[in-house]
Amino acid sequence: MSSLLVYMPALNEAETIASVLNSVPKKIAGFTKVDLLVINDGSTDNTEKEALNAGAHVINHKTNKGVGMAFQTAVNYALKVKATIIVSIDADGQFDVNQIQEMVAPIVNKEADFCIGNRFHGIKPQNMPSIKYFGNKKVNSIVSFICKEKIEDASCGFRAYSKNALINLNLLGDFTYTHETILDLINKGFIVKQIPVKVTYFENRVSRVANNVIAYGFKTSKIILKCFRNYKPFYFFGGIALFFFSIALFLGIFVFIHWLSTGYITPYKSLGILSLILFLTSILFLVLALLADMLGGIRQNQEKILLLTKLRLYDRD
Repeated sequence: MSSLLVYMPALNEAETIASVLNSVPKKIAGFTKVDLLVINDGSTDNTEKEALNAGAHVINHKTNKGVGMAFQTAVNYALKVKATIIVSIDADGQFDVNQIQEMVAPIVNKEADFCIGNRFHGIKPQNMPSIKYFGNKKVNSIVSFICKEKIEDASCGFRAYSKNALINLNLLGDFTYTHETILDLINKGFIVKQIPVKVTYFENRVSRVANNVIAYGFKTSKIILKCFRNYKPFYFFGGIALFFFSIALFLGIFVFIHWLSTGYITPYKSLGILSLILFLTSILFLVLALLADMLGGIRQNQEKILLLTKLRLYDRD
C-alpha cells in the first residue's frame, strides 16, 4: 500500500491552516491514501484545534524550535508510519496544493529521489521583496557551487521526498533544513528534480523564517559553511591553505626580488617575516585538510552504520 504524507510546519497559522488542509486533494494518482500531518511549532493561537478539526494528525512542540527541527520531527513520523513519499508545504496558502501531483510525479515514476519547488522560473515572484530575491539568488549560487549541480531555488519549502531519501537523510541544523537536505542528499548520489511552482506573497505578511534578513542570512550562511566543511573537507581547508600560501608567495617573491637587486632585505624585513608566518599557516591548514578528509571517510562509515540501524528500525514489516 502506497501512502502520501502531506506535512505542514505551523507557527500561529490558525487563520489559514484549516482552509489549506481542506484544500489538499483527497486522491492523488499513485497513492492509495493521502494523510495530513501538522507540526505545531510552539503556536500560541488555535492552530492545533483548527488542524485537528481539518482531519490532520498534529504533533506539538511546546516551544518554537524552528522549521529545521519541525522537519526532523516530520521525517521521524513519516518513517514510523512507513509513508511512501512525504510532501512539505507551507500552512499559509502561499503555494498551490493542486501542484502536489506534479511534485510527487517524478518520484512515483522513478525519475527522481526528491523534488524541490522552483519559484524563480524566469521571473521574480510578484510582491517578493527585492532584497529577499537577491539573497535567495546568492544562496542558490553557493549551494550550486558546493553540490556541483545547478539549483534554481534552494530555499523553497514546497518539496517531496521518497522514503529511501528520508531514511538516508542526516541533518545537523535546527534553524532551517532546506539547503542542508539538498547538499546531504546530492552528496550521497540521490537524484533531484526541480518543479516550477506558483507562489503568492501576501502583502504585509512577515516570514516565519526570514523575518530578519540579516539574521537569516547569517544563520543560513553558517549552515552552508558547515555543510561545505563536512561534505568537502579537503576543499574547505585546502582552499584556506591555498589563500594563505598565495599571499605568502607574493610577499616572498617581492622581498626576494628586492634582495637580488639591492643585496638587502631592509626596509621589507617585516614583509619577509609575515611571508614566513603565512607560509607556515598554509602548511597548518594543509595538514588540517588532510586530517579532515580522513575524518570525512570515518563520518561516511558512521552514516552507513546509522543507515543500517534506521533500516532495521523503520523498514521492518
